[in-house]
Amino acid sequence: MKWLLVAVLTALTISSAVTQSHILLGSPVNSLCADLIHPAGYSCTEHTIQTKDGYILALQRVASPAQNLTLQYGPPVLLQHGLFMAGDVWFLDSPKESLGFILADHGFDVWVGNVRGTRYSYGHVTFSETDKEFWDWSWQDLAMYDLAEMVQYMYSLANSKIFLVGHSQGTIMSFAALTQPRVAEMVEAAALLCPISYLDHVTAPLVERMVFMHLDQLVFCDLSETLVKLVDSLCEGHMECTDFLSSITGENCCFNASRIEYYLDYEPHPSSVKNLRHLFQMIRKGSFAQYDYGFLKNILTYGTSKPPEFELGLIPASLPMWMGYGGSDLLADVTDVERTLAELPSRPELLYLENYGHIDFVLSTSAKEDVYKHMIQFFRARKKSSIW
Repeated sequence: MKWLLVAVLTALTISSAVTQSHILLGSPVNSLCADLIHPAGYSCTEHTIQTKDGYILALQRVASPAQNLTLQYGPPVLLQHGLFMAGDVWFLDSPKESLGFILADHGFDVWVGNVRGTRYSYGHVTFSETDKEFWDWSWQDLAMYDLAEMVQYMYSLANSKIFLVGHSQGTIMSFAALTQPRVAEMVEAAALLCPISYLDHVTAPLVERMVFMHLDQLVFCDLSETLVKLVDSLCEGHMECTDFLSSITGENCCFNASRIEYYLDYEPHPSSVKNLRHLFQMIRKGSFAQYDYGFLKNILTYGTSKPPEFELGLIPASLPMWMGYGGSDLLADVTDVERTLAELPSRPELLYLENYGHIDFVLSTSAKEDVYKHMIQFFRARKKSSIW
């Protein structure tokens, strides 16, 4: 484990100035539609939205072959990915196994979110990827700006409330955004996979050691191509990729380990050091709060010496929620999930799978039966449609 930490630290402290930029100002470099959706025989259209702080994000709208024939859609559903991922994670397995395809096959109007910094989004109106200002954000910005703008865009187009699906960091974003009345009133129901609002019981070995070493305070570049190259290097003979993944997430029971090289063609996606620091603050402090800048800057930014908490009690009790979580997940620990449940004003429907780990909920070969059918039943019970 020690050598792995040294490798991580060495790689991440390489100057980001020598990192080749892969997000060009105002221009898409990758197309999720072309990469994964069209080749599977599904229609896909690219949409762009601009956040209030100037980031240009990509949204994809996916339809099944049957929907193309009828030109009819069910309720809109937004898929929000987790940390170091993008919208591609919902389509990396076969159409019979991937949630994005499965929802489209069931008649949903599927929309795929991609946050700032990922290879499927489009940069910033002013800053380029090599500018320090481009990476000055954490998950609270992804919640308050990116997710809020996606929900607003879909709500305006559909003229109806939407279903929201999040995984991992996508659930952190969802919880934070849903404390805001203007966002919550546009959401029909939320389904959260590996739900996280608290992280103080994380037991993933590599994550624990990185937090203990204050790695987030020692790294000054941004987690873009450097991270991608690090993962590729570790998985090319230095160690088993499944062992590396388990050291971060816990054991995953059911994803196809033989496809890891294929997954690495798409993951990981970039994030920011500030985002990592914010997540580590959650682990150290046991709080679900905005970014902690320190005493003086907190005063200037928030008007208080400590960052304000996101209060789960502000999420409307009338908002239906469904959560799936696993006993082998070392990131969304059961104790932390139970604390989240205790603070919510509603009583979400729950699916607990003892053998499921953090990645299983998006890449398990049996998730269609284990997880997704229950999610779809939850959604169907909340919105009847003659199209279905």
